[in-house]
Amino acid sequence: MHEAYKQLSVVLLAGVAASAPAQAVEEGEERIATEGQELRLERVAQGLEHPWSVAMLPDGRFLVSERPGRMAMVDEGGSISHLEGVPQVSAQGQGGLLDVSLHPRYGDGDHDWVYFTWSKPGDGGSATALSRARLTDNALTDVETLFEQDRTSSPGRHYGSRIGWLPDETLLISIGDRGTPERAQDQGDHAGSVLRLTSEGGVPDDNPFLGDDATLDELFTLGNRNVQGMVVTDQGVVWATEHGPLGGDELNFIEAGENYGWPAVSQGRDYGTREPIGEDSLSGMRDPVHVFDVHFAPSGLTQITSTSFGDWQGDLLAGGLRSEQLHRLSVDGREVVASETVLDGHIGRIRDVIQGQDGAIYLINDEAQGSLYRLRPVD
Repeated sequence: MHEAYKQLSVVLLAGVAASAPAQAVEEGEERIATEGQELRLERVAQGLEHPWSVAMLPDGRFLVSERPGRMAMVDEGGSISHLEGVPQVSAQGQGGLLDVSLHPRYGDGDHDWVYFTWSKPGDGGSATALSRARLTDNALTDVETLFEQDRTSSPGRHYGSRIGWLPDETLLISIGDRGTPERAQDQGDHAGSVLRLTSEGGVPDDNPFLGDDATLDELFTLGNRNVQGMVVTDQGVVWATEHGPLGGDELNFIEAGENYGWPAVSQGRDYGTREPIGEDSLSGMRDPVHVFDVHFAPSGLTQITSTSFGDWQGDLLAGGLRSEQLHRLSVDGREVVASETVLDGHIGRIRDVIQGQDGAIYLINDEAQGSLYRLRPVD
């Protein structure tokens, strides 16, 4: 039985030192000591089934995708309801209902579209798809499928599926290599890439590979193993976190037309043999800006723009699944100049992290009974 409707009010008064052993949040609030400030970690809602992504609506409610194929609505008090109208997803392996994102001008009436990615079932397996819908009462309506990966395949893993909006209101969507590494170097295959589409699902007329008959028009980059964190900063640049194999998880600076190397280049190792995969670096392929020094398993990435976080303004926050960590990364141009582990096991497997319209940071954890959390500075 879900317990999503319980409101927790117990406050933990004891401060938590940065070096103290991590403990999962079981009550309503926890204090987190960091290098620069003290933070308050609060549970907003619980009882979400393997939540994958969160988006904050202008009225303060949240849309949370649940991987088995449900779209949850969370009100400001933490109560959860579910929307009708979600397509039938292929909830096999890592597949299901995945990212959710609002059009940049959501709220003006004309652009009130909710965008979401999902694994669409078909002959031979499943494919990453992008759809959009209107939010009407307790349902998704006017659902349109804007894009489907060029082929279905199995096994059910490495769907990618993060969405990022560029300043010109075209969108980026990541697609993983679907478990077959060589596909990431095939320019006639959507797998293992970042795509760029118009808000209606078409191909922008300045995409980098237009006119190249050997390359699919939608491709923006290639050689990406499985991007599950992506953010377009307030300066319009794109950062992405990407799963390596056994180690070698990356932070990449995403630019049009670049090849990020997988599987010819990787700092990870083969799961079976434990031998290195590929080279550390090759000419013509883009090296990562940062390689995480733990088995981080990145998922979810945001930029801090709120002034309430003081000197952290402009930094990136990257969530981790296997590591159960939240990393703060200070960047200068294309270089990571400092990093700090902000959370370490406090909420379990971090699937997504965003900055809300209220300036707070919101996180979800990938659990059968997952939760939505808020992270903000102590007043």
